Amino acid sequence: MRSIINLILRFGIIELFLIFFVLINVFTFFLYVADKRKAVKNKWRVSEKVLIFFTIAFGGIGALLAMRIARHKTKHTKFKVAVAIGMVIAFISLIHIVHGLTLGREIRYVELEFHSENWPAELDGYRIAFMTDMHIISDEDMRAVAAALNERNLDLLLLGGDFSMGYSHYRGTVREIAQIITTDGIFGVDGNHDDHRRLFSAKEQYGITPLDNSGTRIRDGFYLAGVQDMWNRNPNIQEAVANASADDFVLLVSHNPDVSMVQSTTRIDLILSGHTHGGQITFFGFPMYLLRGSITDYGTRFARGFAYSADGIPVFVSRGIGLYYTIPRIFARPEVVIFTMYNKQG
Repeated sequence: MRSIINLILRFGIIELFLIFFVLINVFTFFLYVADKRKAVKNKWRVSEKVLIFFTIAFGGIGALLAMRIARHKTKHTKFKVAVAIGMVIAFISLIHIVHGLTLGREIRYVELEFHSENWPAELDGYRIAFMTDMHIISDEDMRAVAAALNERNLDLLLLGGDFSMGYSHYRGTVREIAQIITTDGIFGVDGNHDDHRRLFSAKEQYGITPLDNSGTRIRDGFYLAGVQDMWNRNPNIQEAVANASADDFVLLVSHNPDVSMVQSTTRIDLILSGHTHGGQITFFGFPMYLLRGSITDYGTRFARGFAYSADGIPVFVSRGIGLYYTIPRIFARPEVVIFTMYNKQG
């Protein structure tokens, strides 16, 4: 079992699945060819159930090639149906494999406008970048993200937690993040994969301010707060926003969006979260994995983008930017989100 895990960690799940996909199609092709030869020589045949099974189980391309080249089973309706089903399954698999190997690894920069009656009009155009779930992102890739963000005139950078704590990998990530230039600084919370003591120590060393059930006034009329991770610690929204004024626009960072369903958010104007990775491996973007209930208690509610807390407060959930070990992102493309803030007249 350990050797299998090491193999997956070394080569990657999607790369191994691609190898499996090619091999099963090659095997299916030769299975059809072998059956054809046995039929010609009136020898023992391969079971039709076996042929159909491998045709449907990702081997549709191999089966189709064998039917064309070896001219085998071409007049059997059930095999035509099996090949049609197998081809659909094969092409859907290929599309997902290609996405995971290409766009699934390319970080995109999402520009959004957020309008609120509570946002100070004098701060219109204020730009806030949010990135989360860095995990095992390489120092080189994090450096590239920092360079890209330094071209986007940021006022504030917020971090949603979840670094790779093993072998002190997180320190390199924090170091590269610290190179991002902002007007008002970089702030962040911890996630469920973080050792908050070590992470916060590294952040402070590099000039990044931890938010630990705490908050601070960034500008007149704009209060920033952050809470502890919901799985590892004790998030307390009321404690985090205790020093905010009634007229402040209050932005809350919480790694896990579920906290917005179990604690009052009535004093908050916008919540930024991560944690769900957009479902990580999805079916054309539909996050089936989230239906298991192991990551969130609210199904696909907090898969990605805007949702609402139990009190009706907007919660934005980012897919994050890193990979969790070697688990690929399939139709859950990594992202950094940049909000440009505006006052909305009532």
